[in-house]
Formats: sequence, structure tokens, C-alpha cells
Amino acid sequence: MSETCVPTGVELKNTGFGYTLSLIGGKYKMIIMYWLAENKVMRHNELKRCIGTISFKTLSVMLKELEADGLIIRKEFPQIPPKVEYSLSERGRSLIPLLDMMCEWGEKNNLSATESVQK
Repeated sequence: MSETCVPTGVELKNTGFGYTLSLIGGKYKMIIMYWLAENKVMRHNELKRCIGTISFKTLSVMLKELEADGLIIRKEFPQIPPKVEYSLSERGRSLIPLLDMMCEWGEKNNLSATESVQK
């Protein structure tokens, strides 16, 4: 990591690195963004089914935070029953190369996967 990314004496939250982590940190935000990148547009229950381990409330909170941060777009259709769709914003799509790099790094450096292949 470059010295300017997290300079000594500067709080992490006041750096670009800290800011990025504040947007995508946590257990589910990157997973939600991944599914939206793969599927372009998804509804709440579709996301819940894909993620599996997330509660209805937690997913709702994560979606609201991602929307507030400008990473996803929430489109509401005025009909009965109500229909809401989520998609990545341009700002959210700009993070996908970062998530792709994390995936590639994990695949190259996952020691447990490497060990199981060697056995």
C-alpha cells in the first residue's frame, strides 16, 4: 500500500481507503453489488434468494445504505402490489473492477483451495 493511501497520523476514515471501505464494508454490501452487476436489475426477494443467508431486514438496511451512498438505484413502480427494482448506478458500476480484482486475488491466494487441489 502506498504511503499516501493511509498516511501515519491520519485517521483511516479520513483517507480514500477508509472512505471506500465505509461504502462497501460489511458482510453483504459487496455481495449485493456482485449480484446486481451479474443480473443488471433485481427485486428484493430475488436478491434475498441469491444471497440466502441474509434476513429481510438486513437486506433492506443494506439496500437503503447503498442507495444513500449513490451506489445503487431504487426504482419504484406505482402499481398494486408495489414493485421495486434495484440496479447499480454508474458510481456503483465503477466499483465492479475493484470487486473483480478482489475475486481474482482470492482465487490465486486461497490457501485452503490450493491445498485441497494438491491432496
